[in-house]
Formats: sequence, structure tokens, C-alpha cells
Amino acid sequence: MADGDTTASLVVGQALSWVGTPYRHQASVKGVGCDCLGLVRGIWRELYGFEPAPLPIYSPNWAERGQAELLFDAAQKYLTPSIRPTAGSVILFRMTAESPVKHCGIMINNSEFIHAYWSRKVCRSAYGRWWQKRLAGVYQFPK
Repeated sequence: MADGDTTASLVVGQALSWVGTPYRHQASVKGVGCDCLGLVRGIWRELYGFEPAPLPIYSPNWAERGQAELLFDAAQKYLTPSIRPTAGSVILFRMTAESPVKHCGIMINNSEFIHAYWSRKVCRSAYGRWWQKRLAGVYQFPK
């Protein structure tokens, strides 16, 4: 794997190439379909050629069924924690302060990120106050 700046550039380039991919729950195929986790999984495969672990089947409302921090725990295990979001960072969100992490995206610059969410295509979104208030974790892909 490349150094930090090169890795960030590769991640941003890959994330941009997923824009327009339809939302499909549990999918992770560029141009065909993905959910937010599928976007991160697909970029991981493009960077490393494999996935780090098999993924269990999960329902669209998996985070509402309990307080398990499945997405947060996976990020802790496979990604490198970071202090603040920068281009190429994987960012995690809690929809409410008391809920588990259930959404993720990829920062592409200081003010925008790419993500997939229900009933939309993978898109660029402003990383504004609404998202900043829900930020639960910042990670980098391993070098």
C-alpha cells in the first residue's frame, strides 16, 4: 500500500468513481448497487484486492434492534483511528446521541463526503453542521 497522501488520493478517486451507483441494501458492486457499508467495502477491495472478513447478513434496521456497536467495532478492528476528517477518511455517524453508529461515508475534501443512503444513489453531500453533530468516529484505510 502507498504512503498516507497517496492512499488518501486513491481513496478519494475510488469514492468519486462510485457516485451514481444505486442504493442496494447489503450490496457492494460499483455501478450496480451498494449501501453505505458496501461503499466502504468496495473501496477496500479496490485498494487491497480482498475483504478483511466475511460480513454477516444484516437487516436495514439492524442498529435499531439493539445497542451493539457493530459498525464502530469493525472500524476499530480494520481501520486506523484518526483525530479529524480529512480527504480519504472513513467517517462514522450516530443518527441520535444515544443510538449505535449506523451510517458511514468517505471524506473527499474539507467540506464534502460521499455516501450511499436509503432510496438514493451514491452521492456527494456537504459535510455541514447536521452531519458534523452526528460524527462518531474518523478512520483511515491502513497503509
